Amino acid sequence: MSRSYISVEIDRNVRYITKNRCGYCLSPQKLVMARLEIEHIIPVSNGGGSEESNLWLACPLCNSHKAGKIEAIDPVTDEVVPLFNPRTQVWMEHFAWSEDGIRILGKTPVGRATVKALCLDSDFDALEVRSYWVQAGWHPPKD
Repeated sequence: MSRSYISVEIDRNVRYITKNRCGYCLSPQKLVMARLEIEHIIPVSNGGGSEESNLWLACPLCNSHKAGKIEAIDPVTDEVVPLFNPRTQVWMEHFAWSEDGIRILGKTPVGRATVKALCLDSDFDALEVRSYWVQAGWHPPKD
């Protein structure tokens, strides 16, 4: 499947409004070895377009786990709920950091379903890297 064209201007705008960090795990570009990806909040495969209002940044790990998903099951209620939308929802309302600052915890059905679907609390590589960031005093983010 070919990627939708995203202009340099839109790419620049999205990186600016996202503060150059992943909308799901909040990993900043300056600490991620791969370039953060412009992701479609509603994937093209589900009818989403490439207009700026449907775009956000995601790290390669979050984006690969999200893939074409737009909803997931809340592990507490077993209900299908939409995934977190970083463009329209506030991260701190749906998620919190574990006491050690390594795991992302879901606070709401949307948060819990997103944590599960994107492996935000279980991807071994992400947890290991975050533990080093915590040791260095770079994580978790303050805002």
